Amino acid sequence: MKIGFITSEYPHPKVSHAAGIATSIKNLVVALVEKGAEVRVFVYQQECDGIIDDEGVKIHLIKKKRYPFCTWFFYRKHIQKYVSKVVAAENIEVLEAADWTGITAFMKFDVPLVIRFHGSDAYFCKLEGRQQKFKNFMFEKLALKGASAYIAPTAFAGEETRKIFGLDKAKIKTIHYGLQLEHFENPTPETYNRNKILYIGTIIRKKGVLELAEIFNKVISENPKAKLILIGSDAPDIKTGAMSTYKLMEDVLTAEAKKQVEYLGKIPYSEVKMHIKNAHICTFPSFAETLGMVTIESMALQKPVVNTSIGWAQELIDDGVDGYLVHPSDINMFSDRILHLLNDEKLCLNLGKAARQKVEQRFDIKKIAEINIEYYNSIIIVYDRN
Repeated sequence: MKIGFITSEYPHPKVSHAAGIATSIKNLVVALVEKGAEVRVFVYQQECDGIIDDEGVKIHLIKKKRYPFCTWFFYRKHIQKYVSKVVAAENIEVLEAADWTGITAFMKFDVPLVIRFHGSDAYFCKLEGRQQKFKNFMFEKLALKGASAYIAPTAFAGEETRKIFGLDKAKIKTIHYGLQLEHFENPTPETYNRNKILYIGTIIRKKGVLELAEIFNKVISENPKAKLILIGSDAPDIKTGAMSTYKLMEDVLTAEAKKQVEYLGKIPYSEVKMHIKNAHICTFPSFAETLGMVTIESMALQKPVVNTSIGWAQELIDDGVDGYLVHPSDINMFSDRILHLLNDEKLCLNLGKAARQKVEQRFDIKKIAEINIEYYNSIIIVYDRN
């Protein structure tokens, strides 16, 4: 099978941007190659054109372009022309793209296009209660309506996206993101830095970081030794117009709590796993995700996770069995869960062990790659019939 991925991000030193979507795509791409598939990754909005060979994958860099007018249209047609040329030359059988900003709006291909719900702007606006720009909504709707089929990382993300855009439920299949489990081994889960609470993700309102500041205030009042480590890029705040959400967090933190917070900013992905292993607890009080890669990465490394309880998270964690689920706005309950774990080492180890078992059962990328291949094949068959 020959598969092409159209994306704005992918983990490679020569690619200008890579975040959670990039990690999930690469995990799948590498697993597909191991299953015998040939994969091409088309990364747009890059500094220059180029082709890179990486772990059996050909990465095509597509340079960003500006046009005198309607760049949103002409750049999409440029991407279409480039991808179509490679599709024809290398007999690619199916293409996959993300829903964000509707990049495939106005594009036509001679092979089926699958759109994976990494999270559209419309989806996140709905979860956050924000107004979406009409132009963005139309781009995303046009892109989705032009696809042959869809993949949702959680049933929650699939259903919410279906309702927003009026999609055919029969064309949506839930396939979780996955991990290369051999890269997430923790042979000594009993070894960690006591009282270290870890958050990984963009410092942005929708991730629940302002609530996390309130939560930590309560934690520190009960446990002065607790320490909060933050990893991720800072972001402007849409609601207030502030240039730094981290500064807004600092405004919420008490003087005592502020002394016990360490913000590391964005660090190399290779270092993130070390911080997870060293953490006592990992916490992700997000209001808006489709799945949350850092949650399953932490679970794979046998960490007790206090996670948001919203929709998608209920497909990752069974509350009290392999982690905790708490709504981010319930500051008291969230802080109580964290304090309870900080005071119970045996419970932490038990939850961590169960979390690892859950990931092995549900998020093994080798199993997930096979499910993807079967689904791609079914889409190709239907497309050829039509």
